[in-house]
Amino acid sequence: MNREIVLDTETTGLSPASGDRLVEIGCVELINHIPSGNHYHVYINPQRSMPEEAFRVHGLSEEFLADKALFGDVVSDFQAFIGDATLVIHNAPFDMGFLNAELERAGHKPLANRVIDTVMLARQKHPGARVSLDAMCKHYGIDNSRRTLHGALLDSEILAEVYLELLGGKQVSLALIAESNVSGADAIATRVTATARPTPLPSRLTQAEAEAHAAFIGKLGDDAIWQKYRQDVVSAS
Repeated sequence: MNREIVLDTETTGLSPASGDRLVEIGCVELINHIPSGNHYHVYINPQRSMPEEAFRVHGLSEEFLADKALFGDVVSDFQAFIGDATLVIHNAPFDMGFLNAELERAGHKPLANRVIDTVMLARQKHPGARVSLDAMCKHYGIDNSRRTLHGALLDSEILAEVYLELLGGKQVSLALIAESNVSGADAIATRVTATARPTPLPSRLTQAEAEAHAAFIGKLGDDAIWQKYRQDVVSAS
């Protein structure tokens, strides 16, 4: 069983070294790359002010976060959820930097999990293209209309879809579903099962190519398996 955790965070700024803190963690569990339905989500009181620039990104105000738990209060539940699973993160150095800074502040060791950075995957697969989460959604036709503001859990759910596309898309999903017995696989299989085209694609063979192929097949003998397709090839042209 391959267990992965798609993870995202929201923060008060860009640098934990400058005193910025975590304010939200969202995680989605994948089993063999398929969402299992399990997730982890928490808001965190950063014990500091919220800069206007950060508030415009995620909409989490000081007032909203004032009664939320401190990181030290939720760290055990967070670590229990992720366990030793591989972490899938968009721009992983950013999130890992904040998580490890919070862990150190709370007296815990840094995370030792294997990490997959989907920004690096996207750059390898689409050299020169924009690789923001919104850009990847647009490229793969993933609906991100709910993403009016950044949110850790929503972004994790969207990233899980992007990650599947970066691995090879729906065909990978179908192959994995066939091998998987995880809860919820039937619903996912229903959602991604391919259907036949309403109108078959036209043949790309020219008449001359089809006739040449038919002549070649004719030399293989009457028992050749290709004989059953011979007429189809000629007529499709």
